[in-house]
Amino acid sequence: MNFVFRYLKGDKAIWFVVFLLAVFSLLVVYSSIVTLAYKHHDGNTGYYLFRHSLFLIIGLSLVFVIHKIPFNYFSRISQLALFASVPLLLLTLVMGQNINEASRWLKIPIIDQTFQTSDMAKLALIMYLARMLSIKQDQIGDFRNSFLPVVIPICIVCALILPANFSTSAVLFTSCFILMFIGRIPIKYLALLTGTGIAAIALVFLIASALPKVFPRAKTWINRVENFKKKESDSKSNYQVEQSKIAIATGGILGKGPGKSVQRNFLPHPYSDFIFAIVIEEYGLFGGFMVVLLYMILLYRSMKISAKCPRTFGSFLAIGISFSLVFQAMINMAVAVNLLPVTGQALPMVSMGGTSIWFTCIAIGIILSVSNGIAEKEKTVSPVAI
Repeated sequence: MNFVFRYLKGDKAIWFVVFLLAVFSLLVVYSSIVTLAYKHHDGNTGYYLFRHSLFLIIGLSLVFVIHKIPFNYFSRISQLALFASVPLLLLTLVMGQNINEASRWLKIPIIDQTFQTSDMAKLALIMYLARMLSIKQDQIGDFRNSFLPVVIPICIVCALILPANFSTSAVLFTSCFILMFIGRIPIKYLALLTGTGIAAIALVFLIASALPKVFPRAKTWINRVENFKKKESDSKSNYQVEQSKIAIATGGILGKGPGKSVQRNFLPHPYSDFIFAIVIEEYGLFGGFMVVLLYMILLYRSMKISAKCPRTFGSFLAIGISFSLVFQAMINMAVAVNLLPVTGQALPMVSMGGTSIWFTCIAIGIILSVSNGIAEKEKTVSPVAI
């Protein structure tokens, strides 16, 4: 074990969380892809197992590579990433693959793989926000010189994501809002931002009502909320939730056992949006609790890293990224147990997906980079034993 951790630097608890989530992902995704395999590959589940395993191996490799990079490098990288994200989001809206009236993916022709640009934009924006908040700390109360440079990129990125993916835009906006609060942005400015955001959403729905072709996804958003309130089981959204609840109810305390899920045959997306239901069906409430605990450990250890980091950029980076990941995970699990309307949010590091896993791994690698930087700093300032 010591030999392994000689090469894996940073917080050891987060490394354990990463490996355990990867193992959970491999087991549950392999179990939940049966219907997908029969639909597209004549029942060959090995194809998806190999594909998902490759995604996880590349993702874990990204964690290893990224955590070796000094975290202060990500200050400049965030600028490049954000500047690249905006045109990519625009390109996705115009030329992206349209599925269910939503253009979220760009096709990469060389490797025949789709790329969800919002995954990159989410991480880039939080990194950039951490940079700006750290730079503006001395004049954080200045509306023109501090608040506007911080909030304008947030509004641009969230506005570009919103037409195709309202829930992702809302999750990202909330994560940025929390990070701004931690970064000491005055409450009056945050209140102004909240009011402006509510007004903007209301305007979007008004435009969608008058001109449905401008925001074709708005009808889906409204239907999901209305169905959630009315509990109509005949709608597609509530059909998913009903099957999810059956999976959870039949899972019991210890579950049916690995690979013994029944509801995977009925849930439309058991390997992504509703994968937490399969976790509980096969591993019971105990397995579901373990998954929640792993995300809580990730958040807690990241908060410890943030508190110990001597530089504000590293501190904001660790807490901003970890909150974004855990918040998304909580939303995914809340949807599975019918506490929230259907959102389409993946369970980070567990749901099947290429870019989702890779950018989650990059995000965790950045947190470990901050942790590693703190450890290296402590080594240099600690007294030498005589």
